[in-house]
Amino acid sequence: MNSSIVKIRGVHVHYRTDGSEDRPTVVFSNSLGTDLRVWDAVADRLRPDFRLVVYDKRGHGLSDCPDGPWSIRDHSRDLAGLLDALGIGRAIVCGLSVGGMIAQDLAATRPECVEGLILCDTATRIGDPELWNARISAVTGQGLSSIADTVLERWFSSRFRSERVEFHKWRNMLLNTPADGYARTCGAIRDADLTEATARLRIPALAMVGALDQATPPERVEAMAALIPGCRFRVIPDVGHLPCVEVPDTVADIILEFCREILLADV
Repeated sequence: MNSSIVKIRGVHVHYRTDGSEDRPTVVFSNSLGTDLRVWDAVADRLRPDFRLVVYDKRGHGLSDCPDGPWSIRDHSRDLAGLLDALGIGRAIVCGLSVGGMIAQDLAATRPECVEGLILCDTATRIGDPELWNARISAVTGQGLSSIADTVLERWFSSRFRSERVEFHKWRNMLLNTPADGYARTCGAIRDADLTEATARLRIPALAMVGALDQATPPERVEAMAALIPGCRFRVIPDVGHLPCVEVPDTVADIILEFCREILLADV
């Protein structure tokens, strides 16, 4: 993949691209506390068929962490600016957790950019203000290590945490996230309710969720899917909040099936 930085609305955003520009484009938006590497294994499976774009949202990975507060709209404008900078007119947009909220807001505000939506382990509203305020207080006062174990229990199944050595890679990714970027994104999630905007979407959509997801349980994801006419809904057994890490081949297969349906319908 080719890695670069682009300045969008005063924020330097790190991104990677791969694949020929004449192929259909799939853009990935990552979750709270992760960077673009969370999609690596899924991207490996999709690479032969698509142009792929992954990026670090503001406050994560190698992107800037501008002064806050931020909103989900700030995040979706960053993504829209990235698409514009890359000359991408339309793309299938895949978002995980807060990345799924960003994808929903992009579809609501820039519908001409979004050919289809893939919403992974996300909802129109996630958590409640008390949860996010407590997390912001902990992170700003004591650092990410103070919440890491709780977050990781939500991210992954107990089997993955106990049996897979790469679990420690993802733990380190969380711990290396800038505390300010994490906290400001928590504030954006806390203040967002996308229910009305998402209910107005008329676009091909797929929602998937890990059966063991404690952050966005299957019933919450299914309720979001029900707002979008024709939205497909899939539950992935035995995994938590990050199925793209635990079972990337399964996630890639689901994405491929959905993308091929959209593209065939456009022929």
